[in-house]
Amino acid sequence: MAFSTFPLRTLAVPALFTATLAASVAAGPAAAAPTDPATSRPTSVAPETAKSPAGGPVLIGHRGAAGAAPENTIAAFKAGRASGADFIETDVQLSKDGVPFLFHDDTPARTTNVAEVFPGREDDPITSFTWKELRTLDAGSYFGQKFTGERIPHLDDIAKVANRSTGVYLEIKSPKNSPGVEQLVARKLAHDPSWKKLVAAGKVNVLGFDPSSNREFAALAPDIPLQQLAGTIPAAATLEDWSTFVDSVGTSYRTLTADQVGSVRAAGLDIGVYTVSSPETVAAAVDLGVDMVTGDFPQQAVRLQAGQAAFPQAKGLQIADSVNNPAGDDVQPENGEHVLVRNTTNRTIDASGIILRDAANNILTVGPGYRIKPHGELRVYTGPGTNSPKGYYNGRTASILNNGGDSVALWDARGKLQDVFAN
Repeated sequence: MAFSTFPLRTLAVPALFTATLAASVAAGPAAAAPTDPATSRPTSVAPETAKSPAGGPVLIGHRGAAGAAPENTIAAFKAGRASGADFIETDVQLSKDGVPFLFHDDTPARTTNVAEVFPGREDDPITSFTWKELRTLDAGSYFGQKFTGERIPHLDDIAKVANRSTGVYLEIKSPKNSPGVEQLVARKLAHDPSWKKLVAAGKVNVLGFDPSSNREFAALAPDIPLQQLAGTIPAAATLEDWSTFVDSVGTSYRTLTADQVGSVRAAGLDIGVYTVSSPETVAAAVDLGVDMVTGDFPQQAVRLQAGQAAFPQAKGLQIADSVNNPAGDDVQPENGEHVLVRNTTNRTIDASGIILRDAANNILTVGPGYRIKPHGELRVYTGPGTNSPKGYYNGRTASILNNGGDSVALWDARGKLQDVFAN
């Protein structure tokens, strides 16, 4: 059952969810929530909801809980487990000396201090580092000072965090860079006691973008649930071929349509979506009837599925819009890319020190002395410009927001999550 008509923006009490759900089920489809003509966001303040806890989609924390902690670290895995998600997802690669480690990117530049530890190797393949070298890198401080000292984990580290409630979605990442990774993972799942326990409990799934790698893994471990990842859903003939060696397909929610969901199901496969982080996108994915939802903020998805407010610590600031691709240069002076923050309350709110973090962990901040009037707005720009009561400029020289769409999280100065927006 899909609940497509639920209003999405709220600070209301969870009890209202019960009445909204009952009315929706009884009345059937209704008109969509009204939207602000200046943005794409609903203006209603009724409860955000996803789906009834009974029969809802499987919820998966992306790279642990990449919105709340440095991705693919023990801290992120523990945050994902604490969220109540059904699974936490991670990426496995092999070091130069054949040790399986958990890391997403092909190079260490974005999420480690490699420039300090190994100057000149920032853009070298992550798989060209030995395990001893990888363990010297700090993989947490880029996200925040409190995570300084987080290390790149070994494959077995996530098995120690997972349990019978929170399992593991294990992506075989860039297999061409890690020859033999399929065999190593299959052996681990079959023979390592910690992994065997999770497998027996039905709490291990494997996935990957490379069909050849997936086909090879399926032959090695036919009893492990396997997912084929794809940026878009392919033609029926390809889906039929995939159905001979995988159990499900995972794709970007940005491109998925109801017809494509039907095509996947017609091939006898389940369907999952990534990376679904805002309340609106979670609800839209649920409405399509997907089986799995992977996102950077699993705690918020769990709360939505339970009919609770996604952001219980919110004080009234929301992201009204993200202007990723303005006319002209994205970081042109005065009028480049920016995020629009709105005060939804009847009181003035101090916005000093708030943080806007995109999916790649780029950060925009607001300086001291900024107060947003009731129902007022503040534009937070990436590039240079003249600060004013309605605009704050970070003075960067390069764009950060993906023009094809991005997710952006709003945190207050004390580090409390206020909102997540996606476009």
